[in-house]
Amino acid sequence: MAEGKTTASARQPAGPRRADAQRNIDKILTAGLKLYSSRPGVSVAEVAQAAGVGRVTLYGHFPSRTELAKALMTRAFEETEAAWASVETDGPADEALDRLLREQWYLMERNRNLRDNVVGDLSPQWLRQRHDPILRRVEELISRGREDGAFRADLPLSWMVTALYSLVHAAADEISEGRLTADEAPGVLSASLQSMYRP
Repeated sequence: MAEGKTTASARQPAGPRRADAQRNIDKILTAGLKLYSSRPGVSVAEVAQAAGVGRVTLYGHFPSRTELAKALMTRAFEETEAAWASVETDGPADEALDRLLREQWYLMERNRNLRDNVVGDLSPQWLRQRHDPILRRVEELISRGREDGAFRADLPLSWMVTALYSLVHAAADEISEGRLTADEAPGVLSASLQSMYRP
């Protein structure tokens, strides 16, 4: 999320307190994203301490752990959407897909740790909906690859998109379980999808 932009989950103050409140919101989200992305089991109290605010202040903006989790995931997805939009996707669709996966894996890895911290606070439906802008970009790329003959066209497009979504999360789970390393994951994921998508 851009500096100074407020998530919908944060309460909006009015009048001269707005600037101070916005700074606190940004500090909370910055600290929360850093902590939640680093290790499991982070408490709301730790986020408040890292942000340099009291728990009363934090709960004033984010009344529950779920509201904080939604705000953190929203910021993470906005950053991911912006990063994916910056990747060059001209040229062959299969090569563009490989670039997307390899160049943006660092964000997927960060979001894996974040997801592990909030998975009990947010519904799978909410998380999937927040992926929609990214998945629409993937769908456009797959559609172009089908038209150009780079990807198979005998499977439903929605299934091919869901396969990517599911495999990204499967790779994240494998890393969490120690069966795959973060360095190995982009190559394994790209090879799996290219094999699945190849005509």
